[in-house]
Amino acid sequence: MNLVVIGSGGREHAIVTFLARNPEVVNLYVLPGNAGIASIATTVDISPTDTEKIVEFAKANSIDFAFVAPDDPLVLGVVDALVAVGIPCFGPNKAAAQIEGSKVFSKGLMKRYSIPTAAYEVFSEYDAALEYITSLGSYPVVIKADGLARGKGVTIAKDFSEAKETLDAVMKDRIFGASGEQIVIEEFMTGPEVSVLCFTDGQVIVPMVSSMDHKAIYEHNTGPNTGGMGAVAPNRYYTDDIAKECMDTIFIPTMNAMNNEGRTFKGCLYFGLMLTSDGPKVIEYNCRFGDPEAQVVLPLLKTDLLTIVKAVAETRLKEIEIVNSNRYACCVVVASDGYPLDYEVGKVITFEYPILPTDTYVFHAGTRVEDNSLVTAGGRVLGVTALGDTAEEARQNAYRLVDTVMFEGMYCRKEIGLM
Repeated sequence: MNLVVIGSGGREHAIVTFLARNPEVVNLYVLPGNAGIASIATTVDISPTDTEKIVEFAKANSIDFAFVAPDDPLVLGVVDALVAVGIPCFGPNKAAAQIEGSKVFSKGLMKRYSIPTAAYEVFSEYDAALEYITSLGSYPVVIKADGLARGKGVTIAKDFSEAKETLDAVMKDRIFGASGEQIVIEEFMTGPEVSVLCFTDGQVIVPMVSSMDHKAIYEHNTGPNTGGMGAVAPNRYYTDDIAKECMDTIFIPTMNAMNNEGRTFKGCLYFGLMLTSDGPKVIEYNCRFGDPEAQVVLPLLKTDLLTIVKAVAETRLKEIEIVNSNRYACCVVVASDGYPLDYEVGKVITFEYPILPTDTYVFHAGTRVEDNSLVTAGGRVLGVTALGDTAEEARQNAYRLVDTVMFEGMYCRKEIGLM
């Protein structure tokens, strides 16, 4: 098979790592990829959102299957364009990708089909939104930009001043562009957070190992949100009983709701959940693998990844037995100082180890080769992942590997896996 993967980050490095293990793969291309991906696949400098060039490349290189990984191209309809020229894909079409592309749509979906989530209001006018937050009697309150914002479109405002500042930034200053034309203001929920990534072909839905993402930049979940500073799997709060409840009240109802809306979802459907005192509720949906959740759930997936994603595309997921390891995984994101705001790139990265220890991975997120040296090329630089027979062993193995990485301005949280 000739495969192409669309994307460039740590999630894509993890996906490519496990797709490449299938002996059916003859040629594996990644558009555009990064320096780490280039060691196991052919990288091609085509933007994930350049639909026309992606289709041209796929046709010219006799691509048999495409894996569209990031949210932007999925929401733009890259899958639709590839399928239209006869190339099967893993990933939802444009209509189904709206479950992540619009918070207003996803919240409306949950309301229409009685899928548990936080109470909310939608606003498209600044004055009406300001009047609403002025009327609130309690804080914190959650403010979400409607569209995609690279994981940074959610603010938990602790008081009126912070809420107004967020409204000003999103609706007046348009820091997220068109993604902030509408906003969702939600009640603040409390409880442990859980990420559950599920394979679905619209007929059956199969969860992977649960995980916990750490989005805040600073330790103890303080500071602004990032794309993710680390993850662990499985999530210790996600019991078998809770998993069954989520399947019955959230996962299957969401799959069926999308079918009823004429938006059948085929791909990886991500459920961001909060385990509240009233039961599990949906915080958000994503239409693809999470990042860095992919870097912990894929190393724990024992069934061949390519076999699964082909079955999803061909609507025969029920034929596949998906088996996960009973071990533990921890991913620590190594970032550039200043991320998620201002940071420098082009810093030389060095590693102490000659070869990676067994059951460890260094997934490249923001790297490139410059003057024959590996250098930083983004805010999140590497995802350092390790497995263990216990959660603590996985955590210790990951940080032991982090200690072998060096570059100027290197930053990471020190307590990933302790919560």
